[in-house]
Amino acid sequence: MYTAADLRKGLKVQIDGVPYIITDFDFSKPGKGQALYRCKMRSMITGNQLVQTYRSNDKFDKPDLEERKMQYLYCQGEEYHFMDTGNYEQLVIDKEHLGDNVNYMIDNMDMEVLFFQDKPIDVSMPMFVNLMVTKADPWAKGDTSGSDSKPVTVETGYVLQVPPFVEEGDKIQIDTRTGAYVTRVKE
Repeated sequence: MYTAADLRKGLKVQIDGVPYIITDFDFSKPGKGQALYRCKMRSMITGNQLVQTYRSNDKFDKPDLEERKMQYLYCQGEEYHFMDTGNYEQLVIDKEHLGDNVNYMIDNMDMEVLFFQDKPIDVSMPMFVNLMVTKADPWAKGDTSGSDSKPVTVETGYVLQVPPFVEEGDKIQIDTRTGAYVTRVKE
């Protein structure tokens, strides 16, 4: 059980049976009265934002969260199949819960899956992934109409802008937080 004094950015608490993560936190102590803790929180299930002010004697439950190392196996339509690397149980997560992560997932990739009451609610990707470029149009030398970048398609079907020297068959590193090109990977 947490008290209001334990609140800080990044802390996960349970309010009315729903897990929240604190995204912003502000403490104020007026001249008279109790200290106030103003929190911005995001529901870990729905993503809804909540702004709430608490007093120093308020208490919060710890959410029943469990993080498991899982391996992404394959995609079948809108369903993505994972395997728990500890007990080899398989789990299906739909595309809606994965969000933009599907742009960077390749078969046999290891990830952390966060569970709340034995239901998956979040998937943590590695910060950087290396993906093969499957389609890259040639860059027209001397094309000064735009910036020095061109679109390429990687093996997952994701399209992003890269420097003109990246060609089909190259392996590139992508930042999964922003979806941006980082560097070309030498093998």
